[in-house]
Parts: sequence; C-alpha cells; structure tokens
Amino acid sequence: MFERYASLAQRALRDEAPSQADCEWMLDADDVELLPLLHAALQPRERHFGRKVMVHVLNNIQNGLCPEDCGYCSQSSDTDAPIRKYPIKSDEEILAEAEAAAKSGASRYCMVLSGRGPSIERAKKLAGLIREVKRRHPIEVCVSAGLLGDEHARILGEAGLDRLNHNLNTSESHYGEICSTHTYQDRLDTLSAAKRAGIQSCSGFILGMGETTADVVELAFRLRELEVPSIPVNFLIPIEGNRVLSDGTLTPERCLRTLAMVRLVNPRAEIRAAGGREGHLRSLEALALWPANSLFVEGYLTTRGDTVADTYRMIREAGFEIEGNAQYASASDEPGFRLSGRDGEILKPEIARPV
Repeated sequence: MFERYASLAQRALRDEAPSQADCEWMLDADDVELLPLLHAALQPRERHFGRKVMVHVLNNIQNGLCPEDCGYCSQSSDTDAPIRKYPIKSDEEILAEAEAAAKSGASRYCMVLSGRGPSIERAKKLAGLIREVKRRHPIEVCVSAGLLGDEHARILGEAGLDRLNHNLNTSESHYGEICSTHTYQDRLDTLSAAKRAGIQSCSGFILGMGETTADVVELAFRLRELEVPSIPVNFLIPIEGNRVLSDGTLTPERCLRTLAMVRLVNPRAEIRAAGGREGHLRSLEALALWPANSLFVEGYLTTRGDTVADTYRMIREAGFEIEGNAQYASASDEPGFRLSGRDGEILKPEIARPV
C-alpha cells in the first residue's frame, strides 16, 4: 500500500499529474492513510517551497452592494446575512491597511471589491493604489474585483499588479447551482484577460457547496491546465442568511485529503489553505501545512479568522517558517497587528468557526 503513496510523490516530483482514478481514491477511499498521503504531498511542496509559508492579508475595500447572486456569498444580492455595507474606502485607509499588512509580515496584500466588476475609472483608481502600495512597501499586491475585460486588465497590469484573484469556485457543470447572474465562461474569460495583460492569476475554489468528488477533481485538473500559479482552497463558511450553506461533507480529513490531492495535481503551484480553515480543520489545522505553503491571516472579508500572532505560532510550532517581507524583517517578531476598519464583518464572528 505504501508504494502507492511513494508513486504519487514521485510523479509529482516529475511534474506529472496523478490519474483521475488516483485522485478519486485520495478523496473517497476507505483504505487511504491520511499521514502517508500528507507525506506524499509534502515532497513536491518541499521541492518547490521548502518549509516556508507565505501569508496573505485580505482587505475588503468595498463591502456588499453587489448585484450578483452567488449563493455562498454574504455580499450577494439575495443574501439576508447581517453585514454592514459600504462603498470603497478612502485611499488613506486602504494605504494604512497596506502598511499594517507589510509590517505584519504578509507576502501579499489583496484588495477586494464587491460587485460584478469595475468601471474603467474604478480600474484607474485601483491602478493608482497599486502603484502607491508598491512604492511604499516591499510587498506584492493582489486585486479581486470581479469580472474584467482586456482594457481593465491592461490598466492594472501596467500599474504593476502582481496577481489577479478570480476564483472558479466550483466545476463548470455545478456552477449553475450556485450562481445565475454570470457564467463559468465569464470567469474563464477574466482569467484569460489577466494572462494577456501579463498578470499572474490566483484562482481556486470553495469546498462544501454540494459538489461531487468528480467536480473537485475536475477543478484540480482545470487549474493545472490553466497553469494557475496560486490556488486558494476555501472551505465554505456557513453564514446564516446565505442561500448556499454547508453540505455537511467537510470533516477535517476531507479538507486535508483535498489539499493533498490539489498539491499532487499542481506540484509547482502555491496552494493556500484559505477561508474557513480554522473552523473546518480544527485540531488538525497545522497538518494543512504539509500540502499547503500559504495561508490567509486575520480573516476572510466578512468573517474573522485567527490573528497574526496565533497563526505565526502555529506555523513555527509545526516546524515551518514564515516567508516574510523586508519590512517585516526589520520590525518586531511579535506582531500585535489587527486590521482597522473591519466594519464589514458579520456581527457574529464565531461563524467563521463552524461546528
């Protein structure tokens, strides 16, 4: 049996993907041993990233007010979730939070806007913010702004945007179950526009929305086909008032098996244990670092996650190290950082930790 895990690891080290049958086995089979599977995923992770962990900070610079009906989202047009809605924050507040993110040790600062997509004028405003953040801090910048065309992408690319986040969220066949106001092809077109503009993509998915094992495997291979360099794996946070709630499948082991499978299919990609990791992985959270080399800190747009200090403690105690930036290296090693202006959060932050 252990030969099968060794074979999976060796294939990944040769940049060869496992078979679909192997992927389905990793996710579903009763005879899978979790620790050997995680060890197999660790080998390509260490080959390409060593023991380092990248940390990312999300800043919800515009909250709610969205015309899209994505059923998992507490900012959508048909949610009853109790969020505080606000238009785009001031430049001063956005830049102050970028500074806090840099000083906390973040590898990347991600500005997130709700809505279908930005106007050309809004894209130009974002471009100015990107330039200013990169001028002030040794930190990469990511933007998540909905659907983009070539002109939007060109404006952001010329400003020096490092990555555009635009998740596929689920498989093409399952997409209609979670959203009706735009299509899966719209999302693929946005990723294509970013690529033509020379912007790297950050694109992943959300587990726990009623998808099948085949859907998850299809996503892993679609992201490999698209050569996505950064893949966030989110675990659905069941927010009261949203149309799509947890399907009850997300045990800690299911989450870890999925992270391992995605790593073995995409051995060179940055794999992120993203939204909802604390609540769904629970006491096994540190094991996510065997396949994943990236985490969010502080929260997930409308729900809170672990603090910087708690996350860094987990990373170090698990035997890994933080891949900080130059500004962090000269700051205190015990960050007391917490983002300001978290007024878009759900009023019950404990729902970031579903039972």
